[in-house]
Amino acid sequence: MSRELVYTGFMSLDGVVDSPGGKEEGHRGGGWVMDTEFVPEAYSLKSEELADHTALLFGRRSYEAFAPYWRESDDHIAYKELPKYVLSTALTESDLLDGWGPTTILRSTEDVAELKETDGGAIFIHGSAELARRLGDAELIDRYNLLVFPVLLGAGKSLFSRSDRDKQPLRLRDSAVYANGVAKLVYDVVR
Repeated sequence: MSRELVYTGFMSLDGVVDSPGGKEEGHRGGGWVMDTEFVPEAYSLKSEELADHTALLFGRRSYEAFAPYWRESDDHIAYKELPKYVLSTALTESDLLDGWGPTTILRSTEDVAELKETDGGAIFIHGSAELARRLGDAELIDRYNLLVFPVLLGAGKSLFSRSDRDKQPLRLRDSAVYANGVAKLVYDVVR
């Protein structure tokens, strides 16, 4: 049985995952998560996921953005010693951050497919929209854990490919709607 590969993230209603935390991330509408009324239960999915995490997978840019912050963050202490994988053709061992647990560089989609066949539990992808699109198109993602925010952003990074492809059915595993308009949608990929 292969390990489950799970994408988890914040998304606008029109499918943009770009810059949820702030403008410095790149999107002119950045910070849209922080602009939404804070309702603690709307983020319960994030704490629920902690029990499932056995490894983290990032693209290079997300690794470079998250690693320095998450290494020092009390909110992300549970991630510190988890195995981490970064899919990148450019990163070298010397680029990896010390003090944030074991990190392995993967070089190809095939390397991710091989990782899924190793022993262990769920591997979670945070951020990394381009990586998620690539792995989704390669039929390697097994589940999407999404918090959909009540905002339309127009342009920006999308989690899903816009290329013509075969229909991919999804099965709703869990859902909830919160007082601030955020919707939790957890979908299993049907194969």
